[in-house]
Amino acid sequence: MIELLQYDFMRRALIAALLVGLVAPTVGTFIVQRKLALLGDGIGHVALTGVALGFLTGTAPVLTAVVVAILGAVAIEIVRSRGRTSGDVALALLFYGGIAGGVLLIGLAPGGSNATLLGYLFGSVSSVSVQDVVVVAVLTAVVLGVVAAFGRELFVLCQDEEVARTYGLPVRFLSLLIAVTAAVTVVIAMRVVGLLLVSALMVVPVAAGQQVARSFRGTMLVAMGVGVFAAVGGLTTAFQADVAPGAAIVLIALGLFAIALVAGRFLRRRSL
Repeated sequence: MIELLQYDFMRRALIAALLVGLVAPTVGTFIVQRKLALLGDGIGHVALTGVALGFLTGTAPVLTAVVVAILGAVAIEIVRSRGRTSGDVALALLFYGGIAGGVLLIGLAPGGSNATLLGYLFGSVSSVSVQDVVVVAVLTAVVLGVVAAFGRELFVLCQDEEVARTYGLPVRFLSLLIAVTAAVTVVIAMRVVGLLLVSALMVVPVAAGQQVARSFRGTMLVAMGVGVFAAVGGLTTAFQADVAPGAAIVLIALGLFAIALVAGRFLRRRSL
């Protein structure tokens, strides 16, 4: 770890990984509870279109990805809630549209964009700049602020939408809030984990937390711990073994899930 801190790019990457490992499972807890585990994956595909649009127009890909991802998240929530299309079919439409839009726009972008696009697809710690860290930090603060301000309302909504309506909660607003927060989280994580793997960091730590925790808050806290450990541990492993950081992060998260699965069964047997 000390060796990593000798390099400026690794210090920036570690800060970004720490923030990503913290915020992705936090939002993922609400998504998983609402049975929309693949929402992050769908938004990631849409964000790909935003990144390609940034290359095409010569603007910052992160900013265009935020805008396009938010629009896509809002669209999928409207289709899911108002249309006759089920949630999984709506997500599939998002998958296909996002990939098609990204491939089309990147083909129209100036030469050399394909190589840079790979960094957004699979993560690229070496290219994390000071500006990237600042953007990640600001967006992380916004997401965690939203969770802190609306956590109880979002919890009720994720448990039962009809109960939330009975309590007089603004269900449509809260549903859109979850979708938009998930979109911002995907953009936060794409530089470290990559758009194709970001959903795993939103879901796998939560699945691990569900194995050992008995409450929603407990699940979230365990998921945050798993996310931070996986992000920092995966980044360290990637540096030392010269492998893709996103893949290392996800594999460590899956390993922690396997440990939590065994530990959860042991704890449940002891409680009988």
